[in-house]
Amino acid sequence: MDNNYEGVFIVKPDLTEEDAKGVFKAISDSIAKNSGSVKKDEIWGKRPLAYAVKKHKEGHYYKVDFASPPEAISKIEAACKLNAAILRAMITRR
Repeated sequence: MDNNYEGVFIVKPDLTEEDAKGVFKAISDSIAKNSGSVKKDEIWGKRPLAYAVKKHKEGHYYKVDFASPPEAISKIEAACKLNAAILRAMITRR
């Protein structure tokens, strides 16, 4: 049984708009590769951070609602940690 999840990802601000979209696509591909399906995704654009993360004061925000089996979440989070362009990732169950 698939559960519904929401993920918010912050990507480095020094990437171009096209490079950021490539990272967003990689996140969606990672979800699909792990038996998930993206229901809705939103690009929130570049926003300031509440505090500096890896010496960056702002970042490109990306939100995605998806369905996935629970055992796939750890694989998706691991893929995000390996991607150097992603500053922070938070996935919560809805």
